[in-house]
Amino acid sequence: MDRSNRAAILTRLATELRQNGSWCGETHIQKAVYLLQDLLNVPMDFQFILYRHGPFSFDLRDELTSLRADELLVLEPQAPPYGPRLAATELADKREKACSKTLDAFNKHIAFVAKALGPQTVVELEQLATALYVTKRRNGEHDGTVGSRAECLHRLKPHIPKVTAAKAIEEMDRLRTEAETVK
Repeated sequence: MDRSNRAAILTRLATELRQNGSWCGETHIQKAVYLLQDLLNVPMDFQFILYRHGPFSFDLRDELTSLRADELLVLEPQAPPYGPRLAATELADKREKACSKTLDAFNKHIAFVAKALGPQTVVELEQLATALYVTKRRNGEHDGTVGSRAECLHRLKPHIPKVTAAKAIEEMDRLRTEAETVK
């Protein structure tokens, strides 16, 4: 996917996340893009690694910075202790119109992710995205059962209790089932 189309998807995603109750900080965008790619197969071409708070892409971080430099996204400062929120600009609206064919192809995907992740807290986002990460990357670390995947998630993220990890796995399994109707 070329940069212009990717930018249109990212700005539309920011707008839809906010419309669905998201704080829309960088963590929200990171986890939402991860789900777009790894759950719904939207070809965004970002490389993700498991990092401090779940799947993270340094390439995506750079792209968000570039979108701010191109004045397609802006940071809206918030009162401490909260971090800034990302918002699409009027210039982003023009880019989205120019990339309407791509957005038409992926609007359902964007809407699905925004609805699923919009109301989630940063802590919940980490749990859900890491649940998908664990589920998709078996590598002999788990046998596919909820309990085994929850144990694996807990090993990778010891601050997430096993019971909470199992709930995140079950919620991600539900989202994976729902996602089949979107693909």
